[in-house]
Amino acid sequence: MPMTARSASRIGRALAACAVAFLLAACANAPSAPDAGARAALAPTGKLRVGLYRGSPTSYIAGDAGGEARGVSHDLGRELAARLGVPFEPTVFANNAQLLDAVKAGTVDVILTNATADRKRFIDFTDTVLHIEKSYLVPAGSRIPDAAAVDRDGVRVGVSQGSSSQKELAAELHRASIVPVPTLKEAGRMLAEGRLDAFGTNNAILFEMSDGLPGSRVLPGRWGLETFALGTPKGRGDGIRYLQSFARSVRSDGTVARAVAKAGVRGTTDRE
Repeated sequence: MPMTARSASRIGRALAACAVAFLLAACANAPSAPDAGARAALAPTGKLRVGLYRGSPTSYIAGDAGGEARGVSHDLGRELAARLGVPFEPTVFANNAQLLDAVKAGTVDVILTNATADRKRFIDFTDTVLHIEKSYLVPAGSRIPDAAAVDRDGVRVGVSQGSSSQKELAAELHRASIVPVPTLKEAGRMLAEGRLDAFGTNNAILFEMSDGLPGSRVLPGRWGLETFALGTPKGRGDGIRYLQSFARSVRSDGTVARAVAKAGVRGTTDRE
């Protein structure tokens, strides 16, 4: 049936309306352009110092034999530096406790971490960009069936020293003993050598550790949930306003999802 001029006009108006709606939605999710105040607040040295720690796919995994590093925080930091128009300077620490000390000292500018109440005392956070469940990794041959069965007499549960998990598990576990461990690499060794019966943290780290421990497994069930957000040291007013805009943008435009996939992050959830 041939199209009449009136039909063509209606279709044209409909397409134009759709285009306007699409552009409005895109503009609503686009980050505001960084002004001089935001740039100076987030990168006071002229470079964006992104705080990272080794061994976590949410933060930083070094590349093998010259390969590219990966990590959600690493990739989001690089994207943020590009949008700010400043050099990207990854600042890598051995563990999360050292990284948090650097935030307190103001020697890093941006961090992606679990936005706990304690950390909100010295970090201004954006909205949540990622939820990750918390459970335990157990070595080959372990008879512990699930997360609910970990709290037993004689069970030694490792935690990253100075982590939010250390404090949370102190309230969660009443019979098992908690063993602070300085690095994730050392935690893997202790599990393999039988010096730990389980290690508790977020599942993204646990699955990454499990890949290097034959026969180990992440227990079903969860004892907690981490809500990851971007943050900057308190007092950088223009910085947190732009960072909030950036966080909303990278969630809606797929940048976070691509960083999660590239880093091989497992254990994410939409359930709070």
